[in-house]
Amino acid sequence: MLKLLQGFVHAFRGISIVIRSERNFQIHLIAFLVVISTGVYFQISRFEWTILIFVSSLVMGLELVNTAVEKLCNEITEEQKSSIRNIKDISAGAVLVAAIGAFIIAAIIFSGHI
Repeated sequence: MLKLLQGFVHAFRGISIVIRSERNFQIHLIAFLVVISTGVYFQISRFEWTILIFVSSLVMGLELVNTAVEKLCNEITEEQKSSIRNIKDISAGAVLVAAIGAFIIAAIIFSGHI
C-alpha cells in the first residue's frame, strides 16, 4: 500500500513541476478553466461534460508526456542533432493535434448553446 501511495506522490510531484515551470501547460490549464467556467455558465449536459473532460485530459496528458520527452532529449545530448529535434517536434505535434481537436469539439458543443 505504501508503494502505491508513493507512486501517487511522485505523479503529483511531476504534475506540480510542470504546472510551475512549463508555459504551454499553464496555457492549457487556463484554457481548461475557461472551458469549465463556460460549461457551468451554459449548464451543459453530462454527456457534453464527459466529452470536454476527456479531450481536456488528453491534451494536458500529452503535454506532460511532451515535456518529459523534451527533458529526456535535453539530458541525452546538448548537441544540436536533427534526430533529437525531430523527436521533440513530433512530440509537440501530438499535443497540437489533440489541442486542435479539443478546440473543435468545444466549439461544436458550445455553439449549440449560444
